[in-house]
Amino acid sequence: MRSFIDLDQTFAAQPVRLGVRLARIDVGRGREGMYRDQLPQLLDALADVARVESIIASSAIEGVVVDVGRVRGLVAESHAPRRFRNRNEREVAGYRDAVDEISRSSGLEALSVPYVLHLHRLLFGHTDVGGGRLKTEQNLIVSYEHGHREVLFTPPSPKETASFLPELFERYRQAVAAQAAHPVLLIGALVLEFLAIHPVADGNGRLARLITTHALLDCGYEVARYVSVEQRMFATKDAYYDAIYASQRHWHHGKHDVWPWVGYLVDVLVASYDAFEGRVAVRQSLASGTKQDQVRRYILDHAGPTFRFRDVRAALPGIGDPTIKRVLAVLRQEGAIELHETTGRQASWRRKG
Repeated sequence: MRSFIDLDQTFAAQPVRLGVRLARIDVGRGREGMYRDQLPQLLDALADVARVESIIASSAIEGVVVDVGRVRGLVAESHAPRRFRNRNEREVAGYRDAVDEISRSSGLEALSVPYVLHLHRLLFGHTDVGGGRLKTEQNLIVSYEHGHREVLFTPPSPKETASFLPELFERYRQAVAAQAAHPVLLIGALVLEFLAIHPVADGNGRLARLITTHALLDCGYEVARYVSVEQRMFATKDAYYDAIYASQRHWHHGKHDVWPWVGYLVDVLVASYDAFEGRVAVRQSLASGTKQDQVRRYILDHAGPTFRFRDVRAALPGIGDPTIKRVLAVLRQEGAIELHETTGRQASWRRKG
């Protein structure tokens, strides 16, 4: 909300490098239509992989982790009834439902307090706590990194939240309609404000990432459908939190600096477009031959010197795990690769020679 009061002031000191990075994002956005027309089956497969990665990664950022052998069953189908072993599995299933509400909707609903609370209700729909309500007690953002409880940020009170949140969505809507700034800058400001308001008792981080996906798709950045932005945030979790906290300083006085967070988000989107276009290029180069041939050529010619099972799966959507495991076994027998660490689907492999 505070970032949108005076956008000229908020975005006045844009770092020079961000102009180039934003241009890269827009070039990637421009290519998406061509890929959809030429490679619809590939993009469908990439979307399936990204969905699973997003559900797992966004939950894991908050420490909500489930057994690897249970993950694929939990995220297989939206709202599928099943027996849950623990609270974490229930919350992963809830994030699945919320992701599907956004990604599988025939038309994106405008961001509003009722819609966000609907997503929150889905997030906790499999738990006894339930969701769908704004906070009723003051919450704090704290850290125990230095061995003691440290308050990093004090969000607005419940009473303030009731007015701040609808104002935020209205100001964001007006800014987008007026093309007041680059869409990615406005999305970054929106998410920063939402996290500062911290409107619910639990699940603010996950809601913020759902809002990020929603806003990106709504502004035409379809990369959020085909590559997991959340996975890249999880892989850089320390930088993610550092950027948020750096941009929240002095927020209450309207003197905060949006650029640590916005710069981080821009870098994540650039990396997402690089990964998206890289996967498309690899898949195009491997289009001929049997599925086993494609896996073999990817591992020997395209994978990094050290790679994981999930890297192969992500690069070759549509090729099943049994085929990948079969090729890994053959290449290991031939001496082309060796097991680097651990076992099973989390194994790390190293290419020899």
